[in-house]
Amino acid sequence: MYAIILTGGKQYKVAKGDVIEVEKLAGEAGAEVTFDQVLAVAGDDGKLNVGTPRVEGASVSAKVLDQFRAKKIVVFKMKRRKGYRRTHGHRQSLTRVEIGEIKG
Repeated sequence: MYAIILTGGKQYKVAKGDVIEVEKLAGEAGAEVTFDQVLAVAGDDGKLNVGTPRVEGASVSAKVLDQFRAKKIVVFKMKRRKGYRRTHGHRQSLTRVEIGEIKG
């Protein structure tokens, strides 16, 4: 059984026991979170239930494992022959969650 969920503007295909990294969510390590925006649910029989746009009454529960920041990326802008050079860095805040129960 798997589900397609929407969180942080991105879609994730998840199954029970999966560990995924998503955009930062509220909650400390050990807290329970629920994803209500479920776009599709596939049962063990192979039947896929696709929502329009979401599956009514479906949800995915998960446990927050930790809050962390991703590796730093360098954003470099330059215009040739103009002397324009800008360097910036960015580190995204992420949450690692373990998928629990899929209701749908």
